[in-house]
Amino acid sequence: MKKLDTFEQDILNDYESGELKSISPSKADLAKFKAAATATFIKDKRINIRLSSPDLMDIQARALEEGIPYQTFIASILHKYAAGRLFEKPSSLTRRST
Repeated sequence: MKKLDTFEQDILNDYESGELKSISPSKADLAKFKAAATATFIKDKRINIRLSSPDLMDIQARALEEGIPYQTFIASILHKYAAGRLFEKPSSLTRRST
């Protein structure tokens, strides 16, 4: 087991001492969460794309690491990108303008 950092250790200590308490969400919160989850998982359109074999193999390997089917993994990536929550990491090979 990996060593806990300070934040994780504090949470564990609070849990073991009984200082943490479970909070039940309100019915309004539950309805909001349910609506958000439902909207996230509605898949009403189908697309077909062509990928190179090496790219597909890399995607399948990453999906396997995440423990999800590769098509779900691809849909998740596209959703995050469309929602503005996925950004390209700057490459060390990218030229910088001077």
